[in-house]
Amino acid sequence: MVITVCGSLKFAREIMEISEKMNLHGNCMLCPVYPTKSEVAYTDEEIVMFKKMHKERIKLADAILVVNVDNYIGSSTEIEIEYAKSLNKEILYYTDLI
Repeated sequence: MVITVCGSLKFAREIMEISEKMNLHGNCMLCPVYPTKSEVAYTDEEIVMFKKMHKERIKLADAILVVNVDNYIGSSTEIEIEYAKSLNKEILYYTDLI
């Protein structure tokens, strides 16, 4: 299964650990691209491009995996969930898998 990972960047370590485990179970994981500069160093156009490319990963996937550590889901992740629903993608939640 091809799965795009969605979640708050404050859970970057967890996202990478979960993606690694899911990959070892035979899933193709499409992960967010983590900024290498501070948030203020990006132009508005670059931020738009990050978001656009993440939506492309959602379109490519069979499902999304929402990494909701302690049931936290931020506003950007909520938007990604709604977008995935509009494409009839399966929505998986990390807290349901543990």
